[in-house]
Amino acid sequence: MTFSIPRLQALGLIPLWSVAFPIIGFCLLLLYLSGIVFEGTNGLIIGLTATVLVGSVLAAVHHAEVVAHRVGEPFGTLVLALAITIIEVALIVSLMISGGPATAQLARDTVFAAVMLILNGMVGLCLLVGASHYREQTFSLYGVSAALTTLAAIAILTLVLPNYTVTVPGPVYSSSQLLFVAVVSLVLYGIFVLVQTVRHRDYFLPPDAHTGQSTHLSPPSNSLAITSAVLLFVSLVVVVVLAKLLAPSIEKAVFTLGAPKAIVGIIIAAVVLMPEGMAAYRAARANRLQTSLNLALGSALASIGLTIPAVAAVALIKGWTLTLGLDLKSTVLLMLSLFICALSLSTGRTTVMQGSVLLVLLITYLFTTIVP
Repeated sequence: MTFSIPRLQALGLIPLWSVAFPIIGFCLLLLYLSGIVFEGTNGLIIGLTATVLVGSVLAAVHHAEVVAHRVGEPFGTLVLALAITIIEVALIVSLMISGGPATAQLARDTVFAAVMLILNGMVGLCLLVGASHYREQTFSLYGVSAALTTLAAIAILTLVLPNYTVTVPGPVYSSSQLLFVAVVSLVLYGIFVLVQTVRHRDYFLPPDAHTGQSTHLSPPSNSLAITSAVLLFVSLVVVVVLAKLLAPSIEKAVFTLGAPKAIVGIIIAAVVLMPEGMAAYRAARANRLQTSLNLALGSALASIGLTIPAVAAVALIKGWTLTLGLDLKSTVLLMLSLFICALSLSTGRTTVMQGSVLLVLLITYLFTTIVP
């Protein structure tokens, strides 16, 4: 490509590859649905599916940046977080409905994997990469504090507290408790979005926004932003559904290697979160750490704050028992991750040290999943 993405945006153009991959992916989905192509039929189909999946992730990142540039912060990061989370929720709910009561732990495992990957992996990598290039980076302490406070409350209420309630034995809530926690999660997330977008929007703006200076080009046109928004949605659908179609092949490979089944959930969660992760990484490299943290913490909040109420509604309607409580090892890792992340982001300035510690926690989480 002879044009950079910012220059293409300034010219009102869309890179051909960012349109081609979502369209190819959508056509591939139609072939799967029609029965012409079957899941995991041969290595060539699997390789093609994986290639289109990666290309669609890159396309989603590009179109998300175009939309974010048009609507401005923090609405841009909120668009990507909500778009991915809504599709992720739809995927989990569809798997629960098709799998029945046997999928009682699916929501817990998926949400826990997403939170751990975001807190330790996404945030840690952004801090490490950003500080490696700029030695030290700054961000709004007030916005990060609000996000971490809300995330900690929802995570503990949904994933830890069920282990200590006694109305129903086991790591589960009773119907009334599950309804209460679902409503509380929605309320907390709704209040956070209100604070982020209306009452205290300045808490989530990059530092240059307060000085009236901008390091970006002029926003793209309305037509370009609308086109990118449509392509973003198509790209996200392609990413999530292709990830689901690749799951049996991934599961087979994991079992062949003798690894625990939980690895499959981590891989799928990583693929679903890849668009946000790449967007956050690119923002950190461009010295826009505030945007990176908005993406990372916002996606973690959306993932847990919207997924749990949605699956709780399905469980209550179907009369299923939803397993939410984590085991002791996972509980320790979750609380340690929240604690270390809060300490790392408590000063408004970060160096490679904070990023390194969080990435070590990520490696610990992955290692103890393989070797429990």
